[in-house]
Amino acid sequence: MLDIYTVSFFGHRRIESGADIETKLDELLHDIITQKEYVEFLIGRDGEFDLLAAAAIKRAINRYGCGNTHFSLILPYMRSEYQHNKREFLDYYDEVEICGKSAHSHPKAAIQIRNRSMVDRSDLVVCYVQRRSGGAYQTIKYAKKCKKEMICLADRYGYYCE
Repeated sequence: MLDIYTVSFFGHRRIESGADIETKLDELLHDIITQKEYVEFLIGRDGEFDLLAAAAIKRAINRYGCGNTHFSLILPYMRSEYQHNKREFLDYYDEVEICGKSAHSHPKAAIQIRNRSMVDRSDLVVCYVQRRSGGAYQTIKYAKKCKKEMICLADRYGYYCE
């Protein structure tokens, strides 16, 4: 039976020091892809960290993947950007999934519901949290409550994940 290791990514919409984050992500993703039998990556598309992490995941899959990865964009509900650009999305991600738990929720609540669903599915949560507020911080609090393994990429802010 295939051992699937699931990793999700969360961070604030706006981030600092993108180059530092890219370096940390590149190192982390190399280790995960080369050490795990099969890796499923889950990501949203709601801010700078998500876009940075998605690019790092694509780079790592191209460099180190040998058919042992799956890269999924998890949307909280159907978005017109996706509806009008399905081909481009599916060229970039292996799969685009609409989260069933959040698809019919109020839009203001849907992202947090989707985030919790992603945490529930994950073996590892990777985050970049810069402050003790916002959706990413709430998601990290939830991951801690669920006793998920976490890696915090913001060294000087890492205490938010302790």
